[in-house]
Amino acid sequence: MYSKQYLTIFFIIFWVIISIAFIKKLPFSEGDKPTFIPPSPQRNGDSGKGYNYLITGDYLKSGLPYNYYTLFFGKDKNNYLNRTGKNATVQYGFNVVMGENNTEVVVPTCLQCHAQEFDGKLYVGLGNTFQDFTAFGKSTSYLNSAGIKFMQTFSPNQYPATKAIITSFSAISPFMQTEVQGVNAADRLASLLVAHRDPQTLEWLPKPILDIPSEVVPTDVPAWWLLKKKNAMFYNGFGRGDFGKFLMLSNILTVKDTSEASEVNSHFGDVLAFIKSINPPKYPKAIDENLATKGKTIFTNTCSKCHGTYGDDGKYPNLLIPASIIKTDSLLFLGNQQNPQFIDWFNKSWFAQGENPARLEPYNGYIAPPLDGIWVTAPYLHNGSVPTLQTLLNSKQRPQYWKRNFKNPTYDYTNIGWDYETLTKPEKRTTYNTDLPGYRNTGHTFGDKLSNTERNAVIE
Repeated sequence: MYSKQYLTIFFIIFWVIISIAFIKKLPFSEGDKPTFIPPSPQRNGDSGKGYNYLITGDYLKSGLPYNYYTLFFGKDKNNYLNRTGKNATVQYGFNVVMGENNTEVVVPTCLQCHAQEFDGKLYVGLGNTFQDFTAFGKSTSYLNSAGIKFMQTFSPNQYPATKAIITSFSAISPFMQTEVQGVNAADRLASLLVAHRDPQTLEWLPKPILDIPSEVVPTDVPAWWLLKKKNAMFYNGFGRGDFGKFLMLSNILTVKDTSEASEVNSHFGDVLAFIKSINPPKYPKAIDENLATKGKTIFTNTCSKCHGTYGDDGKYPNLLIPASIIKTDSLLFLGNQQNPQFIDWFNKSWFAQGENPARLEPYNGYIAPPLDGIWVTAPYLHNGSVPTLQTLLNSKQRPQYWKRNFKNPTYDYTNIGWDYETLTKPEKRTTYNTDLPGYRNTGHTFGDKLSNTERNAVIE
C-alpha cells in the first residue's frame, strides 16, 4: 500500500526522488566523553508561509510535464493536503509549478521523504519508511536516454522544462541502489549531486569533480518535529550553522545557478518555522498510568542523561555520543571522515557563505536524539535496523534477518513497531539483512541491563 506509488515513481524514466550544562555524572567509563553541541543562530519566519511553500512552491523548477504525469498516473483522488487547482490532482509528494517555456511541470518535493501515511492519515514530518531505492541501477540510464529522445522528438517545446531533472537523474540513478527496501539513500543522493556541481556557482558539470565512494549508506528518515530541540542536523550532528541551507539542499537536483538558489533560500526561514511548529502525533491507545509512572522513574535514571526529559519542564542535552560508547553501525559517520572531499566541497561552497552560512563538522559517533513521538517512528536506530522498541531495548532479541509487509502493513502496539517476520536467511531485498555493512543492528545495548518488567514500564 505505502510503497506502491513510490516504486512506480522510481521506474519513471524522467526523475528521482528527490534530500555541557547537562553533562553530569554520565554513566560512562572515564575517557569516554559525550560532546555538547552548542546552538547556532537560526532564522525566524512565518510557519504558515513555510507550509504553503512546501506544498505548492517551486524549490525544484524542472520536472515531468503535467500532461505526461496525468497520462502515466492519472489524477490523485486523496488530496491529503487539501490543496487547490492542479496541485489537488497530484500525489502529496509532488507540486505543480511553472517551468521553462511556460510549461507546467510536476516536481518531487520534501514530502517524498518527510511525510508518511499511518492508519489512513498523512503525517507531514513523519519520516517515510516505505520507500524503495532497490529499484535503482544501471538499467535506468537506458530508460533516461529513451526518455530524452522521446521528449525531444514529440514534445520539443516541453523538453527544456524537463531537461535539468533528466540530466541529474541520468547521472545519479545508476549509483543509488540500496540493499534493502524501506531505507533512505539521501546521503548518497547529496554526494552524487554535489560531485556534479561547481561549489561557487552551483552550475551543473557533466563529469564529477569529486571521487565518489562505492558505498550507498542507508538511513532511516528522522521525524521533522525533533528539529526544534536540536542544535545540529543529521544523525552524526555534522550539520551546523543555518538549518535553512541544509533543508533546501534538494534544490541542487535542478538548480541553475546561485541566483536561483538565493531565491529559493529566501523562503526557508519560513519553512524552518513551519517544521518547528510540528508536534508529534499522540499515542492512540490506552496507557497504564501506574506502569508509565514507574517507567518514567526508570527512564530518568537510565536514559534521560542522553535523551533528555519530557513534559512542561523537559530539557534536551544535545549530546554527540562517541562510537566507543554507542557502538552502532559505523558506516555513516566513517563515510564522512573517509571522504573529506564532500566536507571540503560544502564548506567552500555557496551554502557556507552569505548572511546565513552553514557548515559541516564531522564526528566519530552519533547524536542521542530526542524521543518525542518515538512510538510512531519505527523502525529504530539511524539505519532502521531494529523493528520495534522492545528489540531496541533488548539487543538479544533483535532479529538478524527480518521483513515487514510493505503492501499491507500492520502496527504492533504491544512491542511498538511494524509487525515483522523473522527469517533464517535473507530473501531478496524485502528482507532486512543485518549482516551487511551499514545495515548492522549492533550497539545501543543500554536497555539490556533492565528486566522485562522494567523495559515494559519504560515503553509504557
